[in-house]
Amino acid sequence: MDSRYLRALVAVAEHGGISAAAQALGYAQSSVSAQLKRLEADLGIGVLVRAGTGAVLTEAGSRLLPYAREALELEERMRRAARGERTRLRVGAQESLAHAWMPEVLAALEYGAGGPDPAAETVLTVAARGFLDQSFAAGELDLVLQYDNAVRVDGPHAVVGHDRTVLLAAPGHPLARREQVTPEQLLRYDFLVAERGCTSQMLVDRLGRDLLAGVRQTLLQGSLAALLRLIGHGQGVTLLPELAVARELREGELVEVRLTEPVRPVSIVARWRTRLGPAEAAVHALLDVARRADPLPEVTAQAGAGGPGQERGGAPAGPGPQRPR
Repeated sequence: MDSRYLRALVAVAEHGGISAAAQALGYAQSSVSAQLKRLEADLGIGVLVRAGTGAVLTEAGSRLLPYAREALELEERMRRAARGERTRLRVGAQESLAHAWMPEVLAALEYGAGGPDPAAETVLTVAARGFLDQSFAAGELDLVLQYDNAVRVDGPHAVVGHDRTVLLAAPGHPLARREQVTPEQLLRYDFLVAERGCTSQMLVDRLGRDLLAGVRQTLLQGSLAALLRLIGHGQGVTLLPELAVARELREGELVEVRLTEPVRPVSIVARWRTRLGPAEAAVHALLDVARRADPLPEVTAQAGAGGPGQERGGAPAGPGPQRPR
């Protein structure tokens, strides 16, 4: 099957119509239309519903789309291999991990910490969880690193480390002036959460379920940066992984509120695609380096046989164990 046909299908899916796809590909609209018709002729089934305002994929086209993306990526890998170029590894990471932890991991990988073979050419995408999930599902990322949010993970995945969980407030917040804070004292203040389904909401809902029962939770439909600005202006408190706020804590923009009861750490979860060819070695090299850069190696050691050394197929990636105090 001609890869041009598949590229046309993917472009229509991404841009919402044949005209926009043609512009993105640099082809005449008639050429893209012809490629799509040939694709449908090859398959013996329609993949698009054409309308005056654009085109949408049929059910068959939607089923074909992830395979089309995979085939195009494989074609690119073959071209790179034939030209003797380094393997390309497309990595996605949440902003907090990318800024405070990933540079160390990628630098070590680049300098050969993952093994004797030449390091892969790593393309890093930094984005919010929702965008990373969509890109990974669409086949646009080979490996994604995120904080665990207690949602079931399908496919190959592993816990590669843990991060300490901190309760945060502005320096002038009433709770910041206390040596320790009881769960009852927290109930008078709002908890801010960056987005539905994010790690901070999971930490409040699940890890803090008993500790923070009855707390007023405010969902902030925005970014982590917006959440931290509001916290810094005294608008509430939040629970976050320490790496996400390392700079703010270091510079005194936020302070950690000490609780009388411990809060559990959160896992760092990696998940990757199968059938990556030469890139599979790069994936496992990066996983190995990530484990060695674990922010909380003592917690990882406590995880035992079910911890970060295990690469799993479809089991949920649960939160890390209780951090001893």
